[in-house]
Amino acid sequence: MDQQRFVRLALVAFGLVVASFVVLGFSRLVIPFRTAQTLAAPIGIVGFVLVSYLFVRAALSALGVWGIEAE
Repeated sequence: MDQQRFVRLALVAFGLVVASFVVLGFSRLVIPFRTAQTLAAPIGIVGFVLVSYLFVRAALSALGVWGIEAE
């Protein structure tokens, strides 16, 4: 993985987490809270998994196990 792809994935992860909060907030205006949580949860889970993967990848790169190549 190169640095540009890593940064792009980090921005996507941030966008997914923000989108989860936006979906939850706006959907609470028109549907019940539990249903709004059900709509927002998959987006937040995907964002969390992506952030976790990027964290592990950055930690392994810092330890020198699995590098992130510069281009």
